[in-house]
Amino acid sequence: MTMTMKELSELTARDLMSRDVVAIPEKMSLRRAARLLLSARISGAPVVNEAGICTGVVSTTDFMRWVDEDHPSEEAVHSEHDYLSEWQPETLENVPLDAVSTLMTPDPVTATPETSIAVLARKMLDAHVHRLIVVEEGRPIGIVSTTDILAALARG
Repeated sequence: MTMTMKELSELTARDLMSRDVVAIPEKMSLRRAARLLLSARISGAPVVNEAGICTGVVSTTDFMRWVDEDHPSEEAVHSEHDYLSEWQPETLENVPLDAVSTLMTPDPVTATPETSIAVLARKMLDAHVHRLIVVEEGRPIGIVSTTDILAALARG
């Protein structure tokens, strides 16, 4: 059954998820991960161990927190837009070569492909996140974002 034939309440993560998952290895450098996020034009991605199991998520929020907490400047920028505009490829040379695992948010909020849209929305609200990693046997197979849920509501 296609998404257009299902009622809104019947939609699941499988119906809503983006299947083009950019997974970042735990051992990848933060600098390389930041470049990958920029080039893919995404704000976050699941982090996986050597077995491909999702162990965390890294996002622009993690990089903003790193700037704020670990590397404050006299000209600290306070809005998300300003932070993101600072992450230009030429300024990424300041991002450390430490492994992604040192900055990622561990224990990502995940869902199975069968998770209903209502449960997805509740998980996002409860965890204050904008994306869920859809996993099968611990491996990321998709991403459901708040935009995906809003799009489904708009199609109604």
